Amino acid sequence: MITRLALLALVAWATSGLAHAGVSAPLQVHDAWIRVLPGALPNAGYAILTNPGNQEVKLVAARSNAYARVMLHESSESGGISRMHAVDHLSVPAHGSVRLAPGGYHLMLMHAVHPVKIGSRVTITLRFADGRTQDASFLARPANASGVND
Repeated sequence: MITRLALLALVAWATSGLAHAGVSAPLQVHDAWIRVLPGALPNAGYAILTNPGNQEVKLVAARSNAYARVMLHESSESGGISRMHAVDHLSVPAHGSVRLAPGGYHLMLMHAVHPVKIGSRVTITLRFADGRTQDASFLARPANASGVND
């Protein structure tokens, strides 16, 4: 009888919403692609990150078995000079989106472990401030690509 009561109490707690307090929904990753540059040049990853949850989500890191290092970067232009710098996180607002795109936020993909072939898919694991991770599939596109569909 005690086991049955404990099970019922656990089910009631889990369905009450208390078990999910503070846990946001995973991001939706759309139009994910990589611009593959020739030789040993670094590549860049782009996507649209959509947060369907009720709380802001902070992307703090990324990794991939296809690259020795993946960093969060932002490109900017000031006084006609383009610059790129690492950022420690990227915030995706509740019920909002952030675009990783050429000339803005992007994933800097350093030192391909093996040549990445155009048309192949690369898995990138996104890591969030709360410790969760999420895999996303990125389509490898040529150096002259400006998006996932061209």
